[in-house]
Amino acid sequence: MSRAVSGRWLLTALAGITVCLFAASLLMGQTGLLGLAVTRDADADTLWLILTAVRLPRALLAVLVGASLGLAGAVLQGMLRNPLADPAVLGPSTTAALGSVLAFYFGLSGIHPLLLPLGGIMGGLLGVGLVLGLAGRSHSALTLILAGAAVNSLAGALTALALNLAPNPFAALEIMFWLMGSLSDRSMDHVWLAAPFVLVGAALLATTGSALDALALGEDTARSLGVGLGGLRLRVVLGVGVAVGAAVAVAGSIGFVGLMVPHLLRPLVGQRPARLLLPSALGGAALLLAADLLVRVPMPGPELKVGVVTALLGAPFFLLILLRHRERLA
Repeated sequence: MSRAVSGRWLLTALAGITVCLFAASLLMGQTGLLGLAVTRDADADTLWLILTAVRLPRALLAVLVGASLGLAGAVLQGMLRNPLADPAVLGPSTTAALGSVLAFYFGLSGIHPLLLPLGGIMGGLLGVGLVLGLAGRSHSALTLILAGAAVNSLAGALTALALNLAPNPFAALEIMFWLMGSLSDRSMDHVWLAAPFVLVGAALLATTGSALDALALGEDTARSLGVGLGGLRLRVVLGVGVAVGAAVAVAGSIGFVGLMVPHLLRPLVGQRPARLLLPSALGGAALLLAADLLVRVPMPGPELKVGVVTALLGAPFFLLILLRHRERLA
């Protein structure tokens, strides 16, 4: 009974933090409240336009992208039973980035802005197909990891090739800035494009909770409890591919969210994978909202990219995890 109460309190606290950060994202800007501290004569129509056309899409995308990355990280760590697993491990993040880079490279993004995220979504789905094709009928987690590593290597090489052959330095610079990850200059069109894919992918991942609890006891035990490992891994790969592919397509590469959030929340849920899923989604949304608020703090020079902020937070966190495991093995 105490665990259930504790779980409700955790969800309530995370939901409250997310709502507060969402409200702050709507109100705060580099120049103050609603970004209009230096334009005190702005009328109500201008305030409403900034709120709905600039701030609202940015805040909604932070919730969608952060929640998808946090949830995907929790599911992957549970399925692979590896605390270092991250949404990038199965390839969709890299192939989604490649799809968007190709949209840049071939000028599709100039034809219509939505062709950029659409290219990323198609790239994420292609990455899922390649991983499943390489893994074949194998149910091994190691096979999935190796297939994901192969797809990541290929997509990374093709992205580097596109940068090397970019028709002009400005195109290469635009691609590099996009790859850093950002939520600025997005519209509601990006939200409507990404939301269905993110929600479908998240729904697939949300169905894996009980199977992940059984898998935590070992593959043989999970099979004896009636868990179909092939079906589980298919749902995980498809869910991660669709949700993360759509997130990367509209926001660029934002790393370490799926690694940090499950690690921070796992001790609070009794180490059970199923109880970690919803808190990780809320925690991912809160973390990305907070990181996006941080990049709006007034400072000299251009605005930081939110992917740079999460990398600065995540890289030391990753090193601490490695050090902790090294000490346990010593």
